[in-house]
Amino acid sequence: MLALGMPPTSRSRPSMPVAVYVLGLSVFALGTSEFMLSGLLQPLARDLGVSIPQAGLLVSAFAIGMVVGAPVLAAATLRLPRRTTLIALLAVFGLGQVAGALAPSYGVLFASRVVSALACAGFWAVGAAVAVSLVPEDARARAMAVMIGGLSIANIAGVPAGALLGQHAGWRSAFWAVAALSAVGLVGVVALVPATKPGTGADTPRLRRELAIYRDRQVWLAVIATALNAAAVFCLFSYLAPLLTETAGLKESWVPSVLALFGVGALIGTAVGGRIADAHLFGTMYGGIGASTLVMAVLALTAHIAAAAIGLAVLLGVAAFTTAPALNARMFNVAGAAPTLAGATTTAAFNTGNTLGPWLGGLVISAGLGYSAVAWTGAGLAALALATTAVASRLHGGTSRVVARSAAAPAHEQRDEQAAQPTVTG
Repeated sequence: MLALGMPPTSRSRPSMPVAVYVLGLSVFALGTSEFMLSGLLQPLARDLGVSIPQAGLLVSAFAIGMVVGAPVLAAATLRLPRRTTLIALLAVFGLGQVAGALAPSYGVLFASRVVSALACAGFWAVGAAVAVSLVPEDARARAMAVMIGGLSIANIAGVPAGALLGQHAGWRSAFWAVAALSAVGLVGVVALVPATKPGTGADTPRLRRELAIYRDRQVWLAVIATALNAAAVFCLFSYLAPLLTETAGLKESWVPSVLALFGVGALIGTAVGGRIADAHLFGTMYGGIGASTLVMAVLALTAHIAAAAIGLAVLLGVAAFTTAPALNARMFNVAGAAPTLAGATTTAAFNTGNTLGPWLGGLVISAGLGYSAVAWTGAGLAALALATTAVASRLHGGTSRVVARSAAAPAHEQRDEQAAQPTVTG
């Protein structure tokens, strides 16, 4: 993850503040919890006596909590000190993992996932705002790449480790492990993330002013593209383990290794996206989403070949996570006057997709169409995300990417910002 802060060219760039890496470490714990169920579906379903699609709904439960929690908690904590908010949310998240480890039934586990997700969503929204606030505007994608790098490393190490724990020590042990990771992240936030105070006077955060971002169509296009892209990836990723065993014919013991390879691809994609997205925003989005579409379509055709399924899983990790820093930076650029709600909106958009994707995948499986059809569904969703990106690019034209201030601020503030803010193209 440290490599994400290195300069892509010989031209010197300021290094990332250590607090950004601490946030990335915390995201590692959050991401491990969010994604580890993809490697635990089968033992969890057997233990709780539910079907694979029902177990898959636990992924959607987490995503629903993220969708609801991000904007609600962002608004509720708008005037609170950000570090205090991060500490409280990370503590609640850790307790949610303990509740999941002790859950006596599917219903209790479902509820614990929603509660954990609410805390996770709030942490993501506030943490993203903190990360972006600590760096200059032309380093936003790199800062977000560090945070997203926590997700990538979660896929490389956390998710496969969770799958191994699930196979050898029971799925509950994975929840205990994430609770321990949360405690480590909590110590890091307390020690290394700078304390902040709510703004006063003209700088006082105002919910009404931040809500003005939702008047802009580019914000909504960014939301739709982000949600569709996430739905495409998680439609397939949520059922990758049974696809590998039932369609590709791999033994269940192979699943952790393939999930780790997906994570390696995700880390590569995050590093690439973080390096190029600030300079080539729409190009990065086109390339990443287009590659995801192609990879899932090819996987749908070749899922019965084990080597092809493994290789394409790695390529999907690269393509999907190359896009992620650009999608995050795009939202902060079109909603520059509302950094907290911009982070919350991006989190909600990603997790709207994370809810929709597994649900659609479960419908396809329940209809008896097989796991290859899940890959086709993912490819179709990615194609829609690509089309939405094309519409946003066409409407974007040559105007500034930072548009929210003009919708929310008085006329004299608009003139001052326009004089200071360079026009940037995507």
